[in-house]
Amino acid sequence: MKILLAAINAKYIHSNPALYSLKTYAGQIKDRQIAIAEYTINHRREDILADLYRQAPDMLAVSCYIWNWEIVSLLLREIPKILPQTEIWLGGPEVSYNPEQVLEQFPMVMGIMVGEGEETFRELVEGTRGLPDIQGIVFRQEGIVRTKERELLELSKVPFLYSDLSNFINRIIYYESSRGCPYRCSYCLSSIDKTVRFRDIDVVKRELQFFLDQRVAQVKFVDRTFNCNHEHAVEIWRYLLENDNNVTNMHFEIEADILTQEELELLSRMRAGYIQMEIGVQTTNPETLREICRHTDMERLREVVAQLGQGHNIHIHLDLIAGLPYEDYESFARSFNEVYQMRPHQLQLGFLKILKGSPMHNMADVYEMQYLSAPPYEVLSTRWLPYEKVLCLKEVEEMVEVYYNSGQFTHSMRLLERVFPDAFSLYQALAKFSRREGYLAQAQARTARYQALLAFMMSVMSKDKECLCRETLTYDFYLREHVKNRPDFASGEEARTVYKEKLRDFYRKEETERQRLSAYAGYDSRQMSKMTHAEIFRYPVWCEDLTPDTEPCAEPALLVFDYRIRDALTHEARTVFV
Repeated sequence: MKILLAAINAKYIHSNPALYSLKTYAGQIKDRQIAIAEYTINHRREDILADLYRQAPDMLAVSCYIWNWEIVSLLLREIPKILPQTEIWLGGPEVSYNPEQVLEQFPMVMGIMVGEGEETFRELVEGTRGLPDIQGIVFRQEGIVRTKERELLELSKVPFLYSDLSNFINRIIYYESSRGCPYRCSYCLSSIDKTVRFRDIDVVKRELQFFLDQRVAQVKFVDRTFNCNHEHAVEIWRYLLENDNNVTNMHFEIEADILTQEELELLSRMRAGYIQMEIGVQTTNPETLREICRHTDMERLREVVAQLGQGHNIHIHLDLIAGLPYEDYESFARSFNEVYQMRPHQLQLGFLKILKGSPMHNMADVYEMQYLSAPPYEVLSTRWLPYEKVLCLKEVEEMVEVYYNSGQFTHSMRLLERVFPDAFSLYQALAKFSRREGYLAQAQARTARYQALLAFMMSVMSKDKECLCRETLTYDFYLREHVKNRPDFASGEEARTVYKEKLRDFYRKEETERQRLSAYAGYDSRQMSKMTHAEIFRYPVWCEDLTPDTEPCAEPALLVFDYRIRDALTHEARTVFV
């Protein structure tokens, strides 16, 4: 008997750890062959069907989430046409809330695994028990039958998923050291799980060492709140500090305001780029925080984020959610500005999803929330936020992604911040400008975004600031890009020829002394000049306090961009003053 576990992921770099956990936990069962097939939402439906047909499973189990339910729903109607004898089972959060309704809607589905599936799947595959005796399923048997809810699994009993990394080349490794969440945020399905379970710490250390020994690029912890247990978090962070391989990146979702000084001190000693912290702020509106059952000490959160940023070694990702109760457009703008002032490396502006089974779902009518009927059930309007303003925030989100989160326009955006009363006003104005000029309606090449930003800068600054704007954009561009063709927005090409001899002397000196370009041992002056980039600047565009009123330098500055040494967090090239 062949059993196929199927996942349709959002992107190729993603994997589905749930399926690997089911397969690993089931182990070797006589006369049972268990395989995994992973696709993405970008695959053509016909190609997925063709692959399923070729694999010809006797039993097909599909993992269902908000990001893949639409395509899964389409496939379910077609699979029986090509595989009429295949028994179909579903599992995952998208079908666990209302399994009876799902079975009524999809008569070709035999049953649904509800909740944690490791033991349930193993019993289904073994076939030694009748379906009524298997806990945690809803199935067809002269009607629709729901069995007893299964007790939660001891997490340390789940075998390690990654002993064979061949399926995870160039993909993110997802790892869990705990399940459940102690918090009750009303928009989150984790609020339903009342228990937090931890994997044995010695087991966690052995498994993390495997990743470190294999020098995997990134391990993403899927623990809902990694630091909810102080001792657990400290043990893991201390182990990672002591066993750093200088390659791997570790990503954690944390609650920032409960970080202790011991934890902060430990994190301050990590290699730059080793640790990523994703922190869900969601809102700074006190009334909204109370309504959604988040008990955040906002002042402490600001202190912690500032302290994490001081060492310039931790990548900080802060989240906001638009569409929460009691948050109108003006309130969200205040939340945005307060979070923006914390200077995260990434600021994710997300939109509320009304997830089936969450407390927010039960309160949607009270909040007068309109949301998409199909996944991802994203909010369209609330009692406080009309659809018109949601659209405005969508455009602001796009501007934040392009001009802030990309990290390509750091100094240019800081210059623009001095022109506007606050950050939200800046991104709102940039969104309106981009819509008016047609930039929102078209996909732009990377260099075209610089040109578009220059046009915006000149629309809000006087003509005599053009040189300053062009130089700031040029500086941002060459911090990230090493290109042969000079972009149209860059200025100062004629000035570079004046300093040609000075630059030649610099590279000749480095060829023998290696004082400023230490990473180029073995390369001659001509090679170094091609591997780096030199640029003339009249303005001190590298300064963080750059303003539209900044005066030109007393003498133009000649900078060399060293692309062999980049900032571990921003990936900006090191700059050398000649």
